[in-house]
Amino acid sequence: MIGLSLIICHFSFSTAMAQSLTRKQRRAQVDSALTARYYKTPYDTNYVVRPEGKLTLKVRLNQTGNTFHAKGTINDVKAKADLSTSHKTTLSVGASYRGIGAAIAVNPAKWKGIYKDYEFNLNYYSNRFCLDFSYQRSESLSGDIRRDDNLSQMQSGDVTLKVANIAGYYIFNHRRFSFPAAFTQSYIQRRSAGSWLAGFCYQGGSIKTNKELKERSADAPEVNISVGHFGIGGGYAYNWVLGKGWLIHFSMLPTVVVYDRDKLTVRGERKQAKNFHFNMIFNEHVAIVRNFSSRYYTGATLVMNNSVFDDNVVVVNQNKWRARAFFGVRF
Repeated sequence: MIGLSLIICHFSFSTAMAQSLTRKQRRAQVDSALTARYYKTPYDTNYVVRPEGKLTLKVRLNQTGNTFHAKGTINDVKAKADLSTSHKTTLSVGASYRGIGAAIAVNPAKWKGIYKDYEFNLNYYSNRFCLDFSYQRSESLSGDIRRDDNLSQMQSGDVTLKVANIAGYYIFNHRRFSFPAAFTQSYIQRRSAGSWLAGFCYQGGSIKTNKELKERSADAPEVNISVGHFGIGGGYAYNWVLGKGWLIHFSMLPTVVVYDRDKLTVRGERKQAKNFHFNMIFNEHVAIVRNFSSRYYTGATLVMNNSVFDDNVVVVNQNKWRARAFFGVRF
């Protein structure tokens, strides 16, 4: 009986050891595959390199905003509007292992009930392709509206704004120029380099008056505006490498709208939207990064999306932006 128990214990111990060894082998295989992928060099290492270290931890402070400006003369009445949404401020903590990462963000104003809008941002940066996507649903749009000498105010809750922006671009000089070096710090730009860009941009959304506006102002019309614009274009980006670990980035991608879809409904009646003779969407990036050493780095970035629509009667300008400050540690 004792011998049988010893045999069973030995078998169980051997099985556990084998399973543990198998798990270690699998982890080693996965780590080896991730390491090979991470250090794969389709780029010129005289200009772009991977930072050392397997694990990166990063803390980020983010703020976003959206402003609208419109002016023109309609029925001999000079009109001007300056509107903006509430700013969204979040604090995020992220981690990445061999280039694969995840992050979680918190919005203190959302917890307190101060910020009630919804916003989602997704950014993908590689040395060859980049993508910026944002979606915002807001009822906090407010500001001043002037008709000749009459000034009125649009209050938070009067309208519902929904807007989506997506921009994609291809980097021609992807072997020597790195977007991630400036915006994700998953690469390090060793020497100054620039690149021409080719890309597209889509901007679409709607603005609809809410019942709160009608209750506050009985003569306010019910308005529903829906727009969609698709543009293509080209631009330029540059990473300027300075001494002591400094990197400054700037880029611009202007696009000319080649397709637009505009719909305007006032008091249930469909209005014909005029074609814009000047219709462009701009995407800009600015960044400054400081690598204190191979382990520690900090910096700030600014991503902007601007649109200008002009039909000789009304000029409409939208400015969507996201600012970010960050601090990271590599292990």
